[in-house]
Amino acid sequence: MRNPFKLFSLGLQHVLAMYAGAVVVPLIVADSIGLTGEQTAYLVAIDLLTCGLATLLQVWKNKFFGIGLPVVLGCTFTAVGPMISIGSKFGMGAIYGSIIVSGIVIFLLAPLFGKIIRFFPPVVTGSVVTIIGISLIPVAITDMGGGSNAGDSFGSLSNLALAFGVLILILLLNRFATGFLRSISVLIGLVAGTIAAAFMGKVDFSTVEAASWFHIVKPFYFGTPEFHPSAIITMTLVAIVSVVESTGVFVALGKICDKEMTPADLTKGYRAEGLASILGGIFNAFPYTTFSQNVGLVQMTKVKTRDVIIMAGGILVLLGLLPKVAAATTVIPSPVLGGAMIALFGMVMSSGIRMLSDVDLSNHENLLIIAISVGIGMGVSVMPEIFGKLPERLQVLADSGIVAGSVTAVLLNILFNMTRRSKTAESASEPQDVA
Repeated sequence: MRNPFKLFSLGLQHVLAMYAGAVVVPLIVADSIGLTGEQTAYLVAIDLLTCGLATLLQVWKNKFFGIGLPVVLGCTFTAVGPMISIGSKFGMGAIYGSIIVSGIVIFLLAPLFGKIIRFFPPVVTGSVVTIIGISLIPVAITDMGGGSNAGDSFGSLSNLALAFGVLILILLLNRFATGFLRSISVLIGLVAGTIAAAFMGKVDFSTVEAASWFHIVKPFYFGTPEFHPSAIITMTLVAIVSVVESTGVFVALGKICDKEMTPADLTKGYRAEGLASILGGIFNAFPYTTFSQNVGLVQMTKVKTRDVIIMAGGILVLLGLLPKVAAATTVIPSPVLGGAMIALFGMVMSSGIRMLSDVDLSNHENLLIIAISVGIGMGVSVMPEIFGKLPERLQVLADSGIVAGSVTAVLLNILFNMTRRSKTAESASEPQDVA
């Protein structure tokens, strides 16, 4: 794909698809720890820059690291709670010390993680991707209503009109448009929705006016890293959880791109994530993982080239260096984002269902794996406080519906399928009595 305009538009579409998810983590962490407005602005900008660098590391497939698939990396939601807890107890330095060490652990142990692909047959990956898609839908629905801070205007006719207007436009473009127009249908929907929202008085440009044009990236902006054992253990657990999540996304994208994932491929993908987290710690950003939001975009647009993701990474780096330009993307109202996200997240869910079509559904055990893992995943997503009284370190594995469902699917597959195959193999190897 050599047309610069098409390349830029498709890359920008990927950036906009993940932008809300990328910036919400620094905003939540900054508010919870009590950062100033200037510090918060820096945190958002450096997060975007590091997202871009992390994405480029992952898409740059070489001998040592990089999965080489059209993936975009962003800060992992799983890390929000632990980061707030560590920051409140030990300070910002401890957050970034633990992120750096966790990244080193993932990088060094990547070959071991690369062998876990045998634990992810279609019944597991299909369940995991379905859980990912379903668990993201409430985020889109909340945005369609106006966002969590909409107050009394939540679900107003104007918000719903914007959201469904964007969704209908995307659907119409996918039905009647072809080629390039169809591939950037989400971007067109976001731009058209924002213009309509501006005429309705729903676009706020104050953040753009307050932002500076350029800033210098400063390693260890929030202070020298500190290394506390409990913080390191907690963040390493978060990193391992991210590896579990990313494995499902890697395998899903591999199927979309008609590429079989090998343990060597996964190892290089994990190494890239480890490097990305080390980078996040040095620049005082976040641990990074593969964003499932963009899987739906690849599935919808059918554009699987890495050139588009390289462009997306470059745009993110540019946004990170130009706070005023980065702030301009925040003017997209929540209902407009929600309308686009419902299509993207729904495509993630349908991708999981498509994977499950390769599973032997006449097998009762497979049905149980799907039923229980999706049920647990959705249950924890709807009521995360169910495991609120578990020890804090275990909560890292239980307070995310995606993680809880994924772990359940893996364990049930081991119980029902892998142990049974082992017993079958043992029986076959036993000498038979000869009459």
